[in-house]
Amino acid sequence: MEKLIQGLVKFKSEDFETYSDVFSNLKDKQNPHTLFIGCSDSRVVPTLITNAMPGELFLLRNIANIVPPYREDDQYFGTQAVIEYAVNVLNVENIVVCGHSNCGGCNSLLNYYNQNFSNIKSVKKWLSLGLPALKKLNEIAKEKSLPVKEWMIEQLNIIEQIKNLLTYPYIAEKYSSKKLNIYGWYYIIEKGEIFNYNKETGYFEPINM
Repeated sequence: MEKLIQGLVKFKSEDFETYSDVFSNLKDKQNPHTLFIGCSDSRVVPTLITNAMPGELFLLRNIANIVPPYREDDQYFGTQAVIEYAVNVLNVENIVVCGHSNCGGCNSLLNYYNQNFSNIKSVKKWLSLGLPALKKLNEIAKEKSLPVKEWMIEQLNIIEQIKNLLTYPYIAEKYSSKKLNIYGWYYIIEKGEIFNYNKETGYFEPINM
């Protein structure tokens, strides 16, 4: 905690002063251009890997960057509420679903039927939303090695969450009318490389600009 407190002091004395005009312009409202849906993994820092400034990204983070399919009832839905607010109130132009290498959530998903979830029952329930990706993996990669399956489940999970996004009526409408872009990114932690999903080819391709 002491390190975090020292970081707060450094932020106020150095970083905040550098970007004081930016924060001043943001004091009354935000106008982010992108909803970034990423994993809660501490190694994934959205603003760092995108070089984004404060006010650019509206962040949604959870285990394994999962998007629950759209539902209408009176339950509490934190993830769905964030998506709804970003799209219908903030009118973001883009949605990014960003998965990553060595994802603990996806590893648990890969071992879903053989893992002991007795002390993390909420995690088991949450990861069940990723089972379509596991089913797809078992259909196309049953004979693959474990390392190959690991990165495949991480990428297939991204694709499945994009499909889930399109079950939201307001997202489907904006996407079909080209008012909203949806991207699937795969981030390799140890290399700093990000791959973008090409829906035409079905492959993740390196982002090189």
